[in-house]
Amino acid sequence: MLPFRRILAPTDFSEPSLSGLRAAGELARENDADLLLIHVVAPVRSIPPTGPPVHSGFEMSSVMEELEEAALESLDGMVEERTREGIRARGQVVQGNPAEEIAAAAERENADVIVIATHGWTGWRRFVFGSVAEKVVRLASCPVLTIPVPESSSPAGSDGG
Repeated sequence: MLPFRRILAPTDFSEPSLSGLRAAGELARENDADLLLIHVVAPVRSIPPTGPPVHSGFEMSSVMEELEEAALESLDGMVEERTREGIRARGQVVQGNPAEEIAAAAERENADVIVIATHGWTGWRRFVFGSVAEKVVRLASCPVLTIPVPESSSPAGSDGG
């Protein structure tokens, strides 16, 4: 297990997840490891209209493509930043359930560890939003290093880990 050679670091682009990326970058640098940054585009849920069918020109597939493209552009910037820091990094954007896709990517990429931030939510926020980090810990076949982020750093509108 040690030293780490492949580190998977998920991000949802929130401030807490950026704390997790910083920790993953330090771990990658210290271990001369490869760093894989991953973002999961969760399916957009739509509510079917009631009444007679109306074609609005709104295509869910094009929305998902736009979300993926925007995520890839942001991830490319993060990879470039890590590369400038001397870390071998690459990015990946996938669609699906965040916790399941993170665990699957870790297995597919033979990751030695997943480094994921927690949002630090307690009480009703944790109940309502759930915890991607907690689900990853349960699903992953490799060790998971959780980086706790104080609740004050967690934006009320963020989701996941």
